[in-house]
Amino acid sequence: MEPAAFLDGHPVALSVYEEVCARLGALGSFDVRTTKSQIAFRRKRGFAYLWLPGQYLQQPGAEVVLSIALGREVRSGRFKEVVQPAKRRWMHHLEVHGPDEIDDEVVQWLAEAFERAG
Repeated sequence: MEPAAFLDGHPVALSVYEEVCARLGALGSFDVRTTKSQIAFRRKRGFAYLWLPGQYLQQPGAEVVLSIALGREVRSGRFKEVVQPAKRRWMHHLEVHGPDEIDDEVVQWLAEAFERAG
């Protein structure tokens, strides 16, 4: 499935996807894989994911969530939730309301995840 098909009917999510791709493109090469549940940004392994919380929640706080995989916990009020699914892997879930929220701070977190994903 193509990312545009996954995001069909979700214009805010599509604009966020395009902004994330543009920002990541400045860091180097990466792959994009789309499944029924998410869009994964990958190098040797996945480092960031876009997904639609409306697929799972009746009243989501945003149209799209950007999840960033880091090797440490980042404490920021911007994250909706931070979980540790593995010993050296923290998932940071950021509700995104528009492409302008993919700012320099978010790009720093994405760059850290990008480098860690090898």
